[in-house]
This record gives sequence, structure tokens and C-alpha cells, in this order.
Amino acid sequence: MAAEGGGKEMNEIKSQFTTREGLYKLLSHSEYSRPNRVPFNSQGSNPVKVSFVNVNDQSGNGDRICFNVGRELYFYIYKGVRKAADLSKPIDKRIYKGTQPTCHDFNHLTATAESVSLLVGFSAGQVQLIDPIKKETSKLFNEERLIDKSRVTSVKWVPGSESLFLVAHSSGNMYLYNVEHTCGTTAPHYQLLKQGESFAVHTCKSKSTRNPLLKWTVGEGALNEFGFSPDGKFLACVSQDGFLRVFNFDSVELHGTMKSYFGGLLCVCWSPDGKYIVTGGEDDLVTVWSFVDCRVIARGQGHKSWVSVVAFDPNTTSVEETDPMEFSGSDEDFQELISFGRDRANSTQSRLSKRNSTDSRPVSVTYRFGSVGQDTQLCLWDLTEDILFPHQPLSRTRTHTNVMNATSPPAGSAPANPGSNGNSITTPGNAIPPPLPRSNSLPHSAVSNTGSKSSVDSANASGVSKFATLSIHDRKERHHDKDHKRNHSMGHISSKSSDKLNLVTKNKTDPAKTLGTALCPRMEDVPLLEPLICKKIAHERLTVLIFLEDCIVTACQEGFICTWARPGKVGLISSQNQANSPSGTVV
Repeated sequence: MAAEGGGKEMNEIKSQFTTREGLYKLLSHSEYSRPNRVPFNSQGSNPVKVSFVNVNDQSGNGDRICFNVGRELYFYIYKGVRKAADLSKPIDKRIYKGTQPTCHDFNHLTATAESVSLLVGFSAGQVQLIDPIKKETSKLFNEERLIDKSRVTSVKWVPGSESLFLVAHSSGNMYLYNVEHTCGTTAPHYQLLKQGESFAVHTCKSKSTRNPLLKWTVGEGALNEFGFSPDGKFLACVSQDGFLRVFNFDSVELHGTMKSYFGGLLCVCWSPDGKYIVTGGEDDLVTVWSFVDCRVIARGQGHKSWVSVVAFDPNTTSVEETDPMEFSGSDEDFQELISFGRDRANSTQSRLSKRNSTDSRPVSVTYRFGSVGQDTQLCLWDLTEDILFPHQPLSRTRTHTNVMNATSPPAGSAPANPGSNGNSITTPGNAIPPPLPRSNSLPHSAVSNTGSKSSVDSANASGVSKFATLSIHDRKERHHDKDHKRNHSMGHISSKSSDKLNLVTKNKTDPAKTLGTALCPRMEDVPLLEPLICKKIAHERLTVLIFLEDCIVTACQEGFICTWARPGKVGLISSQNQANSPSGTVV
């Protein structure tokens, strides 16, 4: 009977959880979904995704939310923890035939109260540019599917640009587009620009400028997700072949790689300062990779199935330093610097980079990140300095306590000791972890800059330099330089040279032989993180995890988008708003 009771408790959907900073609570009346709130039959459908934008309408309620469910796409005012969701009044609603939305992204640079630019990728390979405020459809890219016929897995605006965007497909290819250019009426022909270990970049042979500008072929199998670094200079890609690959975006150079423990990698996220990357995938693990050292520094074990989303929480990332010249503001000031990234990303990176340097100044740092998976569980993780700097003495005494039994500080207050949390490292008490074998984790030539090793002829080298200069310029200017006429699409080229043009240097290393190397250290060779919390929060697999300033947003494949109020924020909702909440809420 005890076993049955335990199983029942494990299957119970949680509506709140506690961390060292306080109580997080699910606001069921702030749940977004399709207007009829009927659970969506998710079999055979693409993952539910959510995108946010702030339109700066000066009303104090400028947040907007977009989400896809099946063939439907919705655009609402997002009231978050302030008011109940009004599902009867979407600003825009679209139902597609023959294809389904798979992902979307707002351009935060151009968003206003009168107009927003939203990119939407589809299961048949097209990309649409729409304005859900004006309710207009501006352009459709890859309309005839001459560039790529496979599902769009990820679409994002290039940071700092009003016109450039990047699209990844399940074919393993990525394409760089410019919204001001059209796509050709025939399948494009390509010219090799650069190639390295398991990647190649092509330009389009065309008399006139057309989309896409560049074609990237990365790894083997589907390219599942990519993410730009906070400064926009680097691009992290995760593929079905199990590899994380990090590129310098402008110079098209490979910075470093990592291999999953097994299976494909499905998701990736950068830390707010750009110093660490977290991935998740089919090995049921979250893996922390150091961008500076190009090595795995920790793995997290807590999920019971594939990890679908990983995300850093900038609002609970905490840094303390004894040097008052470096940072003299309050914890709220620091949180403001890194809240929701956006236009303050560069400032955040500068501040955090100073604090996380491994010099002699005493620094205490804790990164918070989260993950959700197909096991319907939400996990939160703390990445502390004893993991980040294992060979350095801690700046002050650390005690590891069970956070669920600890007394939470008052809501809104900064933790007195960011290092004291429920993060369970496999070391007893507050002892410094014993040195782990690092021979497989140190920087190595295999992940050094590939471009410096590969012999690129002068023409290609010149082409890379030309593109690098152009792309930086284009982020500031809306118009391309006339000299640059590289526009290309990935299509089915019928020329005899197509095989050579699309050839990607295969990774000759047997995947089984990567285990125990710097690409994929053994489990016992790196610290093993345990989740701060691990809670079942949905009936269906989870597909969204977004950290906002006053809440956490999650979504499951049933089509329900949930708001979790941060500690001290739930009181912002008045009883009147709760009384006016729609009936039929799903808990």
C-alpha cells in the first residue's frame, strides 16, 4: 500500500514549489490556451511554443504573447501576474491549412504599440513574416519549398539587426535571410565558401541578390535548435547527431564542440554573461559546457525522459564580490541589469564577465537555470562556484542544506549566502570537492578554432572576411552593400557538382570512442548536479520554459500556457481580478 501511495504522490500535479528564495505559485486564472480551453489532441502535432515581446506602449502593460497549438496561432495581451487572462479577446488568431506552425520569434528592435514583426516557421519548411497588430502578412519565404522541404525547427532574428534572420531545418541545414530580399523562382546553385570538421557554408551563385544569403550544413541529422550568445557574436547549435557546435557567427569559424552522453541534443541556452552553455537531450541529462575553456564542467541528472527545453534564469543569478569598486549596487539593481536580456544584454555581459573571472579576488557566484522534459517535470538547478572553480578555495564557508527544509528568506530579499542552496553535489557536508580527473576536460586542440587549422584558399578567405564585414554593417544599416551579391537557398541542385558542393566533412571519430574524451567525459569525471527542485507540473510533455521578471512561464503539449508567480509577486493580483477570472480553468 505504501508503494501505491508513493506512486500516487509522484503522479500528482504540483501547483507550487519552494526554493531558497521563497514560494513559487501557479496562477490558474492566468493560464493561456485556446479560447475554448479544451485540451488539444497533441498526437502527431508539432510542439507548442511561446514567444514574448514588449511593445513599449507606455501603459505599463506592454507585454504580448504568441503561441501555437496545432494549426492555430494566437496573439494576446499578456497580463502575467497582474490580471486574469481574457481568452475571449485575442488580438490576432490564425488557422493554417496544409502546414502547422513549429516556432516563432519577435523582432524586439522594431516592436512598437502600432506594429511588431513576427517570424513563423512551419512544418513544411516555409517561413512567414507577419504583423499580428496590423493583422498583415508581409512576406512568405521558401514559399515554393525550393530552398528546403523539411520542417523548420528554429527561427530567430539576428541580434542587433532589423532585417536579418536565421532559420534551421530538420534537414540539418541553416539559412540566413534578409527580409528585404526575395527568394528565387528556381532552385539555387551554391558555391562553397568555407568548410571544416562536420560543417560547410555555401553562398549562392546568382546574378542578382536573393534569399537566402548563406546556407550552413551542420553535422548529421536534424539541427534541433540554435541560440545566439548575449553579445550576438557566437552561435551555438545542437543536432540530432548529439553534438553541440559553437561558431563565431561573422567569421564562420568553429569555436568548440561537445558530444552528448548518448542520443541527440534537443535544446541549448547561453548563460546571461555568455560564459556557459547548457544543453539537454535524449540522454535525459543537462550538460554545462564552458565557452572559455571549451569543456564540460558538470552534468545534471534529474529527468526521467528526454529534456526538451533548458533556460537560464537571469533574475536569480546572484554575484557577490568583496571589492566595492566592482559592484556597489543592490541585488535589485543587478537583477535589473540582467532581467529578460533584451537591450541590456551587453551591459550584463560586461558586469558578469568581471565578476566571473578566475583571478584572486574573492567572488561568490550562483547561476540558476531550469529544464523541462517529456517526463512532464520542471527541474531547477543551481550552478555554484565550487563547480565553476573546483581548484580554488571558496571565498567563505559553504554549507549545503536541504532547501525544502530550510527557512526561506523574506520574499524579495537577496539571499545572504548565494552559495548555500539545495544544490546537492556528491560531496559530504561543506567540504571542498576533491579534485576530479581533469585530463579529459582541459582545453584541447580538437576543439580549437577549426578555421586556423583548415587550409582555406585566398579566395574563400577573402569571401569570409567580406561577409564578416558586411554582416556587422548590416546590423546597423537596412541596406546591403552593392558589392555583396551572395544570396542563396538550399534546394535540390541538379548539377553534377552538387554532391561536392553539399559535402560536409564527416566526423571520422567513432561515436563510441568519444566517451572518456574531452568531447564527452565519463560521468565520474565531472561533477554531477542534482536538481534544486524536480516537480511534475503537467499531464502532457512540457515544451516551453521562459523566465520573466515576476514569473516563470511553462507550456505543455496539451496547449496550456501556465504562469508561476515568483515569491512575493502573487499578491499583485487583486481579489476582484480573481473574481472576474474565466470559468473552466484547468489545474
